[in-house]
Amino acid sequence: MTDIRNVFDVGARAMAAQMVRMNTVASNLANASTVATTPEDAFRALRPVFETEYAKANSGLSTATVESVVMLDRQPEKQFRPDHPSADAEGFVYAAAVNTEEEMVEMVEASRQYQNTLETMTTLRALMARTLQMGQ
Repeated sequence: MTDIRNVFDVGARAMAAQMVRMNTVASNLANASTVATTPEDAFRALRPVFETEYAKANSGLSTATVESVVMLDRQPEKQFRPDHPSADAEGFVYAAAVNTEEEMVEMVEASRQYQNTLETMTTLRALMARTLQMGQ
């Protein structure tokens, strides 16, 4: 339970969660072409784990927040590149375990979720302003 007071808190927290998602995608894409000497040192894609948070009061409000960011359990690709400075004694390097196409889909989805939440908050604000104007 958390201190969610109104729908603007819901929107702000949802947008913050999508920003974490976008940042993990950016990190994954930035490291997609990296290689390491050992499979243990190879970069693995990151994903946020979302959690539903409910308001302390019985308002019925809830939102999504990021509980943690986890590393995906994927194996890096072993590549024979004896000319690479990071190659091991046998001439192999281990490429980052990142699927760039999957990351692009994640990026588009996170961006759309962020934009949808922002548009909802903008519409809500405009409707509230109109309601106040009706009372004048």
